[in-house]
Amino acid sequence: MFQPRFDITESENELTLYGDLPGVMQDDLDIRYENEQLVIAGRVEPRNATMQVLRREYGVGDFRRAFTIGESIDADAINAEVHNGVLVVHLPKAEAAKPKRIAVKAV
Repeated sequence: MFQPRFDITESENELTLYGDLPGVMQDDLDIRYENEQLVIAGRVEPRNATMQVLRREYGVGDFRRAFTIGESIDADAINAEVHNGVLVVHLPKAEAAKPKRIAVKAV
């Protein structure tokens, strides 16, 4: 089992995770969000299984990463996509967690 690396960014409206997962297929991913924890698990099949591998520099086999998310997330709006070996997970913030501008009145 290995732990893939992820970058996490934050905007006003969402948190976004970017994970490098070369060789991962959409059907081999299991992403769950529960109790403020995002769990990303799956499997990367080895390529060239019939050939002798002289050096292996990216993870193959089962993987799992868990992230504790402190922000209030709209769990129903979470979505993810995988493109060319990069997993992108969008975690939209709940309305209550988004920054609000406070109007200042002159007295």
